[in-house]
Amino acid sequence: MSIEIRDTEGRGATLEVVPGPGTGPLQVGILVEGHPAGAAWSCTPAAARALAAALASAAAEAENARSAEPVTVRASELLRGDVRDGDRLMTVETVRTDGADVQVTWTSGAGRNWSQMYGADTEIRLRRRLRKG
Repeated sequence: MSIEIRDTEGRGATLEVVPGPGTGPLQVGILVEGHPAGAAWSCTPAAARALAAALASAAAEAENARSAEPVTVRASELLRGDVRDGDRLMTVETVRTDGADVQVTWTSGAGRNWSQMYGADTEIRLRRRLRKG
């Protein structure tokens, strides 16, 4: 996606947002064309929203490229953003440990929230594991 920005002197440049390479650490690339990158930049609110959407999309694409195999983790090891493997999209919103039990709040792809209790050692199969960093 191309996003037009301007430096403080009004000169324009174009930002390209792309997912990083499929190997090495997860990254999102931001390419600046048309002007040296060592300047202060500004853009319209619409361009800022487009940049945010492009960054989020490239981040998801980079994460999804790495998640060919589902992974199984204990309920006590779930992290916000983990996505459960199954027919319906379910993302971990919160995890709260209460002794030997874990309360997980899930969010559906439609935006509904609900909580479920699991034993801390219950294995949960994930489609995508949140990666720190």
